Amino acid sequence: MGKELSEDTNFNISIKTLIAIGAGMASLIGMWFAIQADIEEAKLLPEPEISRTEYDLKDQLIRETIMNTGKKVEENSDALKNIDEKLFEIISKWKNIYYVWYLY
Repeated sequence: MGKELSEDTNFNISIKTLIAIGAGMASLIGMWFAIQADIEEAKLLPEPEISRTEYDLKDQLIRETIMNTGKKVEENSDALKNIDEKLFEIISKWKNIYYVWYLY
């Protein structure tokens, strides 16, 4: 069976291992405090302002995108109508061919 842990159990840890564990813990604690300080500093910063020029440019870009999308929809609608007309012509021709063949 395995050994049980008790008050008399001994662990052998080298000085190098203890130093490495201490250094790792110190760096983790240091990073935690640095992050907390950065968070507190960020809370005190003012809200970023959007200039009127930036707002107008974004608004113009959005409006142009909407207009371009509308034009593309219209173009696709016209193309779909052309495809529909051609398909109707093809089906009509095949019906005529079928009826002529069927009558023979």
